Amino acid sequence: MRVLVACEESQRVCIEFRKRGHEAFSCDLQECSGGHPEWHIKDDVKRVLRHDLEDPEWDMVIAFPPCTRLTVTANRWFKPEYKKMFPNIEEERKEAISFFKFFTMLKTNQVAIENPVGIMSTHYQKPTQIIQPYQFGHKDSKRTCLWLKYLPKLIPTEIVEPEYITSPSGKRHSKTHWMNPSTKNPEKAKLRSKTYLGIARAMAEQWG
Repeated sequence: MRVLVACEESQRVCIEFRKRGHEAFSCDLQECSGGHPEWHIKDDVKRVLRHDLEDPEWDMVIAFPPCTRLTVTANRWFKPEYKKMFPNIEEERKEAISFFKFFTMLKTNQVAIENPVGIMSTHYQKPTQIIQPYQFGHKDSKRTCLWLKYLPKLIPTEIVEPEYITSPSGKRHSKTHWMNPSTKNPEKAKLRSKTYLGIARAMAEQWG
């Protein structure tokens, strides 16, 4: 099966599909960090998938479109007091919505789109399912939405008790987010965005 993992530089999902004998490739504008550049397409994914809008070349597409302007958390940056900091934020959100919807228009037989809880539930439609890392062996909490086309919902593989870190204000944070604050730190933002290995394995095992 030919599988394209869009907007993935970590190659975690790509590698898991490769382990199971599939012809999988990651695709991103960045260089890959997964150690297999021979399985990575460094290019604009919209160009790579241009034929799949009419006559699919891939059997499955798993997409991780950037969520910076789509998450619920991002809503605070649209308040008037932040307008000077982010003068183009409205246009950036429109572009992010358009890019997300590009994957919904593919004629590819099987499509999965991943994103945190955010505005696409209203700008597109409610997700097929919402999963948590702690359902797949990770002691982390991060509600993750999946929009699925001709793919079954993921079945939890190893449910564990999530662990939290409590900030001085009393708010609970997942360990990964607390240890990797993304504000003004692109590298830590990249760490936060990597697919949990347990989820990547479940995608390959259950969808492959």
